[in-house]
Amino acid sequence: MFSIKGLAFEKKLLSAVLMINIMILIPVVIRKPPRKDWIIVYLYNAITNIMVDCLLTKHNVIKYPVRFLANLFRTQILFDLLVYPTLTVVYNQVTYKDKPLDSFFKLFYFTIPMIIVETWAERKTKLIRWNRGWEWYHTFIGFTLKSFHTRLLMGLLRKMDERK
Repeated sequence: MFSIKGLAFEKKLLSAVLMINIMILIPVVIRKPPRKDWIIVYLYNAITNIMVDCLLTKHNVIKYPVRFLANLFRTQILFDLLVYPTLTVVYNQVTYKDKPLDSFFKLFYFTIPMIIVETWAERKTKLIRWNRGWEWYHTFIGFTLKSFHTRLLMGLLRKMDERK
């Protein structure tokens, strides 16, 4: 455990992640058109993150001992509403013109680092605890499928919009 005084390390880490994400979020969303797509991706990812995470925490598959707004949420709201949606927008921007197979393989540039960080956090901090047989590969599969689903959904919405 890297904690210096109780949970000081975890709280400082969460604060640093919050500040970095806020500095990245605005330019990422407004960086390039179509901004409407990036907002849809962001909101869709955030809403579905909350739904999935609530289900997992309700059944004690995942716990977040140290989190923002702990008195209001059982989930890691910082990751659900900021970090993962921001990364999903960046992924969608990077793969905007790609064919599905190309965008699928580019997804690993995003999911593999997320899994490395989450595995480190689970082992070395009190930010996340996996229970009931949950392992890193469950999260990896979940991130990969959910991110790719979001990308395919946005591609479908774009095609529908073009036909109008």
